[in-house]
Amino acid sequence: MKLRGIEMRRISMPLVSPFRTSFGTQTGRDILLLKAVTDDAEGWGECVALADPLYSSEYADSQADVLRRWLFPKLASPEGREAIARSGAAAVAGLLHPFKGHRMAKAAAEMAILDAELRAIGRSFGRELGAVADRVPSGVSVGIHDTVPQLLAAVGEYLDAGYARIKLKIEPGWDLVPVAAVRERFGAEVPLQVDANTAYTLRDARHLAKLDEFDLLLIEQPLEEEDVLGHAALARRLATPICLDESIVSAQTAAAAIALGACQIINIKPGRVGGYLEARRIHDLAAAHGVAVWCGGMLETGIGRAANAALAALPGFTLPGDISASGRFYRTDITEPFVIKDGHIAVPTGPGLGVTPIPELLDTVTTSTEWIAF
Repeated sequence: MKLRGIEMRRISMPLVSPFRTSFGTQTGRDILLLKAVTDDAEGWGECVALADPLYSSEYADSQADVLRRWLFPKLASPEGREAIARSGAAAVAGLLHPFKGHRMAKAAAEMAILDAELRAIGRSFGRELGAVADRVPSGVSVGIHDTVPQLLAAVGEYLDAGYARIKLKIEPGWDLVPVAAVRERFGAEVPLQVDANTAYTLRDARHLAKLDEFDLLLIEQPLEEEDVLGHAALARRLATPICLDESIVSAQTAAAAIALGACQIINIKPGRVGGYLEARRIHDLAAAHGVAVWCGGMLETGIGRAANAALAALPGFTLPGDISASGRFYRTDITEPFVIKDGHIAVPTGPGLGVTPIPELLDTVTTSTEWIAF
């Protein structure tokens, strides 16, 4: 495979409604897309970094800068071109490993090159990763609301739409009361979990233990991402399973967290861990240790949503992921929209991602483009 160059494209996508978490409120997305161009095909990648360094240290402008200044020149070097020609996307992680961090940028580059590679040979993302299902259960992430009645109305709408699982964002002051209200209104049969996005400390263990009475699937990332030992201590004090998100940035960190007893469940976000090939390694590691995994979301467009659906179809993904319909976040997606049918999202089966941006829709939301020739 001969890589001719990569286009960086910035797009601006308004959300259908504000999405509030413990680290801030989003009203739109500033998204960095990559288009890898080879002699045989074009492939797309989506960088999931947010506009601000609030979820992680990475943010959209920083990822564009590191791609432009360091990662693309490495891929375009004689060593890089030879490795990609020989091994395709499988060579990307090794080539970029000397550059510390910036996993979201690395993931986007690998994704675009992998998409181009698979389109050229007519193989789908799902087949390449090892998918065993043609559809995946669709969960929805519900942000923090101003009032409990507003939250109950939103949850009711999502359940009516057919979502298979509800995830509530929580923070100090917005946890026990909203969770209790949702359980009381919709019953114990609704699969329910909560996500703290690092908002608590180990000093809150007694308070968090009160969530045990609500029979939650899990509590996601209650403590700071670096506090793996704290999560291990918290896991011993809670009946609710601990799920790690921000703490897991590689198969290596996943192995350490499992060994320490810091989690019983892992949320795998491909952008956070450096790409879909590393995400598959984490899946395989977790399966070998009997640890359940599910696929998290970062408000992706149809490009990232297609890849996430393919990943979530692997056998170890035993819990519903944050793979919602396109309409959950965007009135108009840049690809054909993903829709829920019987609580599930279909896994694309076409070559590569199986979806392609619709040119006129893409142009409408594009704010800039930049071509980097290899």
